[in-house]
Amino acid sequence: MAVSAPAAPGAVGGGTTRQERVSAFLERVITDGGAAVAGLCTSLGDRLGLYRAMAGVGPLTSAQLAARTGLVERYVREWLAAQVAGGYVTYAPDRDTYLLPDEHAAVLAEPGLPSYAAGFFTVLQALYATEDSLMDAFRTGEGIGWEEHGAALFEGTAKFFRPGYAASLVPEWLASLDGVVEKLERGAAVADVGCGYGYSTALMARAFPNSRFTGYDFHRPSVEAARGIAAEQGVADRVTFEVAGADDFPGEDFDLITYFDCLHDIGDPGAALRHAEHALAEGGTCMIVEPNASPHADENANPVGRVLTAASVAVCLPSALAQHGPQALGNHAGERALRELADAAGLHHWRLAAQSPVNRVYAVGR
Repeated sequence: MAVSAPAAPGAVGGGTTRQERVSAFLERVITDGGAAVAGLCTSLGDRLGLYRAMAGVGPLTSAQLAARTGLVERYVREWLAAQVAGGYVTYAPDRDTYLLPDEHAAVLAEPGLPSYAAGFFTVLQALYATEDSLMDAFRTGEGIGWEEHGAALFEGTAKFFRPGYAASLVPEWLASLDGVVEKLERGAAVADVGCGYGYSTALMARAFPNSRFTGYDFHRPSVEAARGIAAEQGVADRVTFEVAGADDFPGEDFDLITYFDCLHDIGDPGAALRHAEHALAEGGTCMIVEPNASPHADENANPVGRVLTAASVAVCLPSALAQHGPQALGNHAGERALRELADAAGLHHWRLAAQSPVNRVYAVGR
């Protein structure tokens, strides 16, 4: 029988030493650190229109890009160097030109495409700004209200979710709800709870002109922004927005009540669902859209799960705790926890209607 040679000191299976494992993990952390700093450059590229100016026009010099955007060339050149280092932009040294590939433009420069993701990086400005408050929250158990964050959180959240809603809300999510599209086509009453900037509300209003929509949010600046967006999109005649909480919004006999990525941010989601049960019309439906994350930590060890669970630490859990309700779910409480809350609220019919890598959509009713 063959006998293998003894492993070197500090080595484990396959000959990997502890120092090699430390070095490998250090490389990963440095990579993550680089991505965190580069996120600022991505946000700048989005908000300053640099990606949009590069999209579809072919190679540009830094001077040409500065001229197209009205920005200072020296800053633009430095930004381009960071984009090349991150692999977002390609560089031709023989011509000193930079190119944003079409595939990258679809993610960074085209807000109307479902692949657009640059809006997420706007959020980072607000999250890092409240780090000290979050440290205090860890020590005291208190929360950080949604309204305590900077405006970049509200703007960035709306920008990040809008493309996915535009791609999926009407053709997939609403279509997956039994009989709801038919009601909306005839004329229905809809409450969009936690509407934020109201992009979801306006999307439904454009698709179903015979129906009437009311968006509710406790955050007054978001409601005011939603009113402006509805006017810009030409749906203000059938959409209204009001400042109200999820557990006390006015109105009744709603054929559809929607919650887009917000139920887990509420300090008392059970009270919100009880209120929805009272506000629903006979045969009405709640559509609950929640992050596609697992309550089991090991099942979130993937890129989407990493983003979602980190966002829960920074925003979702603190927002719920700030309301001093009985339940602070976080954004990965899982289907079972939500279903039990709905059942206790009198919403006994529960079905997973649709899902994507980012979201799960539940159809809920009496």
